[in-house]
Amino acid sequence: MFRSLHMKLVLILVLMIISVMAVVGTFLINSVNTFYLDSFYEQMQNVFNQSSTMDSLKDAAAEQGAPGLQTVIAARESALGIDDYRNYYILDAEGRYLEGSNPNITLTRTSNIVAAMAGELGARSSVSDSMMDIAVPIDKEDDGSVDYIVYITDDKSEISDLSWRFFQIVMQAMMFGLLAAILLSFLLSKTITTPIERITEGARSIAEGNFDQDLGVQSSDEIGELTRSFNYMAQRLKSTVGEVQGERDKLNTLFLHMTDGVAAFTTEGRLIHMNPATENLLGVRMEDHLTFDEMFADLDMPNSDETVMRSFLTSEITRRDRVLSVTLAPYGALDGEGGVIAVIHDITEQRRLDDARREFVANVSHELRTPLTNIRSYTETLLDAAGDIPLDTEKQFLGVISSESERMARIVTDLLTLSKLDYGRMELRMTRFSLSELLKKVANAMKLTAQNNGHEMIVEAPDTLPSIVGDRERIEQVVVNILSNAVKYTPSGGHIRLSACVPAENRVRITVEDDGVGIPAADVPRLFERFYRVDKARSRAAGGTGLGLAIAKEIVEQHEGKIALASEYGKGTMVTITLPTNLTPNREEGPV
Repeated sequence: MFRSLHMKLVLILVLMIISVMAVVGTFLINSVNTFYLDSFYEQMQNVFNQSSTMDSLKDAAAEQGAPGLQTVIAARESALGIDDYRNYYILDAEGRYLEGSNPNITLTRTSNIVAAMAGELGARSSVSDSMMDIAVPIDKEDDGSVDYIVYITDDKSEISDLSWRFFQIVMQAMMFGLLAAILLSFLLSKTITTPIERITEGARSIAEGNFDQDLGVQSSDEIGELTRSFNYMAQRLKSTVGEVQGERDKLNTLFLHMTDGVAAFTTEGRLIHMNPATENLLGVRMEDHLTFDEMFADLDMPNSDETVMRSFLTSEITRRDRVLSVTLAPYGALDGEGGVIAVIHDITEQRRLDDARREFVANVSHELRTPLTNIRSYTETLLDAAGDIPLDTEKQFLGVISSESERMARIVTDLLTLSKLDYGRMELRMTRFSLSELLKKVANAMKLTAQNNGHEMIVEAPDTLPSIVGDRERIEQVVVNILSNAVKYTPSGGHIRLSACVPAENRVRITVEDDGVGIPAADVPRLFERFYRVDKARSRAAGGTGLGLAIAKEIVEQHEGKIALASEYGKGTMVTITLPTNLTPNREEGPV
C-alpha cells in the first residue's frame, strides 16, 4: 500500500499534522498545570510573607492555640482562595490534625509537612504531583521550636477539569487537521508523481535498449529540470554505449595477444573467457569447460568464498615445472552479475634467481662471521703474546686457526648449495660420530670468544652419550650458530650452558641455555623466519642477518629432528635440538 510515492507523501503529511497537534496539546496542558502551580505558591507567599499575618498567627497561637489560628486563617480565606477544592488545616508540631476547613479528610504526611516539622517552610510541589500544598511552621515564642503548622492543600480537581477541556479541543482540531491534510496531500502528491511516472516509463524503455527518448518538458520547476536531465542522459547513454562497444573490441584484441594469462569466471565458478596465453601456461583448453575449482584446485584459497570475491588475492601454483603467480580480482557486483578474473604470470625464472641471490648473499654474510671471529681472536692472542706462549699452546692455537679456516672454506662451499635444502635436494654426508666429542670441540672453539665477552661457558656433554648418524659438519654448524647467538645477546658476566641428554629411546637432546636479554613473547613465533630480527639495529651491529635460525631449522629438519626456542624477556633464552640416533649412514662411518 505504501510502496508508491503518492501514498508516502500522504502518510508523511498526516503524520506531520498528528505530531504537531500532539506537541501543541501537550504543551498547552503542561502550561496550564504550570500556571496554576505557580499561581498557587504566589498567592500563598503574598499572604504568609506579610509580617502582619505571621504576627497575628503567633499571637493567636500564644493566646488561644489551634482555635485562635483557625480564626486568623478563616479571616483570610478569600486571600488564600479557600473553596471546595482548596482547604486549610491546623496541625500540631508532630503533624497531627487539630482544626481545619474539612475535618472529614484523611491527611497524608507529605514532604512539605515534614519540612515544616523541622522548622522550615514547606512549599515544594511538581506539575506531576496529584495536589498542591504548603506547610507553614508557627513558633509562638520565637524560641526556635515548632508549636503549630498551618497546612493548605489543593487537590487540583479544577486543573484536571480544565486540562480535559483543552484535550478535547486539541483532539477536535487534530481531526479537522487530518481531514485537511489528507485532501491536500492527495492533490499535492498527484502533481508530483504524474511527471515521475512518465520518467519511470522512459527509464524502462532505455533499459530495454531504446535510447531515442525525448520526454516533453511541461514545467520550469525541479520536475521540469529532472525531465531535461533525463533527456540529456538518454542522449549520453546512446553515445557511451557506442564507445564501450569500441573499447570492448580493443580489449578482446589485447587479450588475444598478451603474454600473461587471463581467465574470467562467474560467481558460480563457471569459465566464461580465457585467452591463448592461459591455455599455454595451464595446459587447458576453453573447450574443456573447466570450472574454477577444477582449474585451480591447488591454489591456496581462504576459507570463505566471499573473501575472494571482495578483495584481491595473489598466490602461486606450479604447473608443468613452472612457477605461476595467480592474481584474483573481483569484477562486477556481488549481488548481481560479476565474478573473478584470474591473471596468470610465469615467474619461474624470477623466483629461481631471487631465491639463489637471497640464499647465497645472506648466508655468506652471516655464516662466515663466526669462524673469522675465532681466527682473529686466536691470531691476536698469538701476536700479543709472541714468545711468551708455550710451544704446545701455540700449536694448539694454530690448530684451532687452521681448523676454523677449513670450516670456513666448507661453509662457503655449503652455502652455495643451501637452496637445495629448501627442496630436499641437498645430499647430506650421513656418518656415525660421537656427539659428546662434537659438543666439546664446539665449546672449545667458542670458549675464547665467550671469555672475551665476559661470559662463563658451562659444558655438560658426558662421554656416555650415544653416537648419532648425521652430517657432522651440518650439526656442528647448527650448534655453533646457536652458541654464537647466545654469546652475542648475553650481557657481560652472563652464563652460557651447553648440555646434552637422552630424553627417550633413539633420541638425543642438545640444549643451549643463557641468562641474557631474552626475547619478547610476541617475537618468539617468528624467530625461525628468514631475515626476521627482534632488534634490527643490534643484530646488524652484532653481525646477524636474520638467517641463522632459519638455516638451523632446515638442517635439523633434514635430519628428521626438531628445534624449539623458549625465552622470557629479560631473563634468558633456551634452544633445544632433538635428533634421532637411528638414521641410516650413507658414508663410511667416522670415529665414535
